[in-house]
Amino acid sequence: MIPKVYKEVIDLGDGREISIETGKLAKQAHGSVVVQSGKCMLLCTVVSNYKQSDVDFLPLTVDYREKFAASGRYPGGFFKREARPSDGEVLTMRLVDRVLRPLFPKDYHAETQVMIQLMSHDDDVMPDAMAGLAASAAIQLSDFPFECAISEARVGRINGEFIINPTRAQLEESDIDMMIGASADSVMMVEGEMKEISEEEMVEAIKFAHDHIKIQCAAQIKLAEAFGKKETREYDPEREDENLAKKIHDLAYDKVYNVAKAGSSKKERGLAFSEIKEEIKATFSEEELEDFGDLVSKYYSKAEKAAIRDLTLNEGLRLDGRKTDEIRPIWCEVDYLPSTHGSSIFTRGETQALATVTLGTSREANQIDMPSYEGEETFYLHYNFPPFCTGEARPIRGTSRREVGHGNLAQRALKGMIPADCPYTVRIVSEVLESNGSSSMATVCSGTMALMDAGVQMIKPVSGIAMGLISDSETGKYAVLSDILGDEDHLGDMDFKVTGTADGITACQMDIKVKGLSYEILVNALKQAAEGRIHILGKLIETIATPNTDVKAHAPKMVTKTIPGEYIGALIGPGGKVIQELQKTTGTTIVINEDPITEEGLVEILGTSQEGIDTVLAKIDSITFKPVVNSVYEVKVIKMLDFGAVVEYMEAPGNEVLLHVSELAWERTENVSDVVNMGDIFDVKYFGIDSRTRKEKVSRKALLPRPPRPEGDKPRDDRKPRPNKREE
Repeated sequence: MIPKVYKEVIDLGDGREISIETGKLAKQAHGSVVVQSGKCMLLCTVVSNYKQSDVDFLPLTVDYREKFAASGRYPGGFFKREARPSDGEVLTMRLVDRVLRPLFPKDYHAETQVMIQLMSHDDDVMPDAMAGLAASAAIQLSDFPFECAISEARVGRINGEFIINPTRAQLEESDIDMMIGASADSVMMVEGEMKEISEEEMVEAIKFAHDHIKIQCAAQIKLAEAFGKKETREYDPEREDENLAKKIHDLAYDKVYNVAKAGSSKKERGLAFSEIKEEIKATFSEEELEDFGDLVSKYYSKAEKAAIRDLTLNEGLRLDGRKTDEIRPIWCEVDYLPSTHGSSIFTRGETQALATVTLGTSREANQIDMPSYEGEETFYLHYNFPPFCTGEARPIRGTSRREVGHGNLAQRALKGMIPADCPYTVRIVSEVLESNGSSSMATVCSGTMALMDAGVQMIKPVSGIAMGLISDSETGKYAVLSDILGDEDHLGDMDFKVTGTADGITACQMDIKVKGLSYEILVNALKQAAEGRIHILGKLIETIATPNTDVKAHAPKMVTKTIPGEYIGALIGPGGKVIQELQKTTGTTIVINEDPITEEGLVEILGTSQEGIDTVLAKIDSITFKPVVNSVYEVKVIKMLDFGAVVEYMEAPGNEVLLHVSELAWERTENVSDVVNMGDIFDVKYFGIDSRTRKEKVSRKALLPRPPRPEGDKPRDDRKPRPNKREE
């Protein structure tokens, strides 16, 4: 017997709907929902242990997986089984995690898992736009201590009109692709890419999404009430001691304030803060520290955070002595690595990124194989964050989710400025060598310079900046911080990164920690970010103003040529013999792609030697050479036969044709060698396909003057006709 199913439907306003259903599947989970739009179905389950973990943070895991069966496909690879998550899945996990995590109580440390699975795919529905809705709806049906319902939505814009949760096809026409996460009251997360839009346009897009998210939050609450809202579970909260908190605050506040005001380096103030903490701990006995040492550390961190925030709000000063809108010193360098196709160093304060560019053919494109999307990227960026960049020693366990997310943000910032006619596949790798505040924005800046150094003809240079916000709801004071430090990221109310050209925003990523942030403050923060971004852009332009006109001497040059589809096989040769030999002798890489519509072949020739490239082009011209009827061509004798000479077109080596003995001269020719010899070069006229022999016909004699008739030799028309044999 099918159990009772509870369902709510959300109207997207344009004929499309999203339904949330519970009661049928995964009933042993603490909460489960099926979210559906069109044929796209997501199953989300949530489980949280009833026992608190022995850690001082929330061990929350958000998993998003796409099942290949959802789109009627097999997984790639030998085992035919879904394995580690793709970058696309990791990015969706991050989008959901960033909105959910702040809404759990700070002292809730039970291991919690949110699993979202794509069970059925629809080409007209992008499933990541519904993942946040599914996660929150499942949590609303659980007994988790969770603050309020949230949802996420994608915004696009076509011809000035905003679209909620656009299709992938619509995104191709859109100048905005943004994901917004919010509760009914507050926007909490923004991430996306844009085509040089203004700050005001970005805020309008956020408002549009928030209006739809409010409806989605209301639907979740209604579903939970219909299903039967569970009582929030009880858990063992962290210990609190108000008297101890006040004592430590009084001991630490002034000392921290003074150190923060000194404007020292990261290392110096780190040591100073450690000394203050040790001094405070020294006021307690060993027995006391054993009993509540964890509280001492906790309350010291709170006092430190309060002092630093107050310094900024009261005096407009920051940890390193800068004013709120001041950018750290910047130095840049290009062409640092001699063997790469392009390289640059971008250093801002204590953050440094070294970027490299590698140029390749379409064979090096990044292949994307997901149940919800198949395609390739001819421009992509990889970001590495090794432990030494923060002075740490720890094992490297593969690429982290953070590295995937930061690399994706930098890639989205730059990709719109790669010209559509760029013939190369372009890969950027950013190696973060130092980090104290926004290495992802340093990656954008170093990536821009490395591209220009490599000779990639960027449409416009792009820079990026990380911003922060410190606000006090009681006094109404707030301070927007340009180019934040790592410590300021931790203690602030908003962390947002903005990239763009001199003319507008190309990408952004925001995590808003304060409730009810006004759009006025957001606009002011974005405008201050624009000022900082332009300042940084100026530093990049001082280093390299325009892209190099050509690639480096040791970098491969790319030439593309289109050939008729009928010649693709001839260029490849039997078993690939022709193309392989050509690549070997010329030192080039040759890639042939067939256009599925025109069936033409697009030939990519990549090589460091112009001579090698020219040789390949000549060979292609030779293979695709097609003589024109009644045209004259220069030929060379390459073989002597009893009945003629085989000649080769000089402009298309390898293309041969028989010059019949009867077409050598007007006089009767007994021996071919009487007229031409091996290696002779002369002109012939091309007559096309001979109707009698069905072979190509060329003639040397057609270009020679016709000799006069001997005296007394009458034209054939005046001769007496020969008698018909029958008449005889």
